[in-house]
Amino acid sequence: MDRNEVRRAWDAVAETYAARRDPDGSDAALIDDLLDALASDPRDATDGDDPLVLDVGCGDGARTLANLPPGSVGLDVSRRGLELAAQTVPAARLVHGEMSALPFAADRFDAITAYHAVFHVARERHPAVYDEFARVLRPGGRLLATLPSGSFETVRRGWMGGEMFFSAPGRERTLDQLRAAGFADVETRTATDPLGSSTEFVFATLAGEPAPDGGAESGATDP
Repeated sequence: MDRNEVRRAWDAVAETYAARRDPDGSDAALIDDLLDALASDPRDATDGDDPLVLDVGCGDGARTLANLPPGSVGLDVSRRGLELAAQTVPAARLVHGEMSALPFAADRFDAITAYHAVFHVARERHPAVYDEFARVLRPGGRLLATLPSGSFETVRRGWMGGEMFFSAPGRERTLDQLRAAGFADVETRTATDPLGSSTEFVFATLAGEPAPDGGAESGATDP
């Protein structure tokens, strides 16, 4: 499936996927660990301000975006998914776009969450995705993402009543790609995913120390 076919596939299954997902579970609880880590990080922000988090592949927003601080940004390739997220998380800022070319300025976010998202992009483009994550994160920013367990590239027919593309280079190669993009302090955890399966997740920190003034932004506009 090409990018447009994946977008159309998500538009077609967005409502079914939202209805079948459990909004609770241990992978949602990982977000609390992420926010605890962010609370101890130095940031260029007024005391008391929430960290700015980007939720990549936010879908309807119930699983991840709803558990992030108010004003967090949800990005999805599916416009139908974003329509559902607007109902579920009205305080969030929602952006239509692709994760391999994020429409945000550099050094913009304190953290990124990417749950069950990157493996819907062709695996040869995964390094570009992780490079984009590194670009829009501030130095020292955090990443919490699903870690694929195997190497695969397939279209699953009948998935959520439609079809969906899945692609990944394997667990170790994914970890190598993250490190190549500049992520360090990599830690993995196993948790329950939205459909009840056991899934591995990765916590990682973008190498480098936050600049005292937060660094300069360039490129795209703020969300």
